[in-house]
Amino acid sequence: MIKPLLDRVVLKMVESEETTKSGIILAANSKEKPQVAVVVAVGPGGNIEGKEVVMQVKENDKVVFAKYAGTEIKLDGEEYIIVKQSDILGVIE
Repeated sequence: MIKPLLDRVVLKMVESEETTKSGIILAANSKEKPQVAVVVAVGPGGNIEGKEVVMQVKENDKVVFAKYAGTEIKLDGEEYIIVKQSDILGVIE
């Protein structure tokens, strides 16, 4: 597993199908990637560049993140993205 450092968060993309109003199912690869993911691991936060950063997300939160944020990696056949907490725009409740 990946252990993020400082204010980093490890996300796993949520695969989603989308159904149009007329009932047509769009496969995930036929449209732009959604920026929705599940938090897999959270760094400890702390003093980063002279500012105290408190982590606002926790494991299993479903989040929306900035479109071009983070670094994509593949580990044990699974795809993850590592982002800074500031790249997370919100938590889906």
